[in-house]
Amino acid sequence: MKKMLFSKKMALLLTMTVVSGMAFTGCGKAKTSTDNKEMVYAVEAGSAGEAAAEEKGYSYHSVASQADALMEVAAGTSDAAIIDLLMAGAMIGEGTSYPNLTHTEELTTEEYGVGCRKGSDLAAYINSVFGESYADGTMKEIATTYGVQEALVEQKASEYTASADSDVAYIQGKGTLIVGITDFEPMDYQNDAKEWIGFDADMAKLVGEKLGVTVEFVVIDWDTKIMELNSKNIDVVWNGMTLTNEVKEAMECTNAYCNNAQVVVVAK
Repeated sequence: MKKMLFSKKMALLLTMTVVSGMAFTGCGKAKTSTDNKEMVYAVEAGSAGEAAAEEKGYSYHSVASQADALMEVAAGTSDAAIIDLLMAGAMIGEGTSYPNLTHTEELTTEEYGVGCRKGSDLAAYINSVFGESYADGTMKEIATTYGVQEALVEQKASEYTASADSDVAYIQGKGTLIVGITDFEPMDYQNDAKEWIGFDADMAKLVGEKLGVTVEFVVIDWDTKIMELNSKNIDVVWNGMTLTNEVKEAMECTNAYCNNAQVVVVAK
């Protein structure tokens, strides 16, 4: 039932036009865009939400995760949060963990991709799995399970050719694909059995299956994701990662696979 409600909510959120320049305080009083710079926003450190706050000139408080940003708003220690639209669809509103929170402004539009080490052939391998799973319906089936099918980006068939210094061979040799994540429903989160599930988690498991390796999920500090990747503490960053210029310059990224936006979340 929760997944059905989320799916309907995401379809609405991804097609609606949000009136910019309006946010709502806890008592329901509207604020104009000129008031936004007087508010304090909770944002995840190193995230696209933090970048959006900086670009807008907003006062913000960086926290460890988007989930922490929502807790700040719920507790009243921040006026608002800036988080991913896909997370907002899963975490706020009727039937969710935060029924008394709502999203107002849509600050940016963006796309998600998977990040690998610069020059890694793993990105091309993942692209080949994306193309195959999109064509046979597996990707849409997984997306529907988590209510994000409306956000999917069409995937074209893609050929994989191993590089001379193959990251794919390195991963197959050690027998594990180590995936760097944060707790981010509906992309990567734990079920009651403490198993990592979500659209990104399940797609990573599919890639692991194709590689013939086990998949290990490691919670990382999002602000140091590039360092974690380059030091080989993880093999891939797969956690609803926005394809910013900084990310694309520092990582070998896959094709975009999901549409997203950064939105402002406030108390109703």
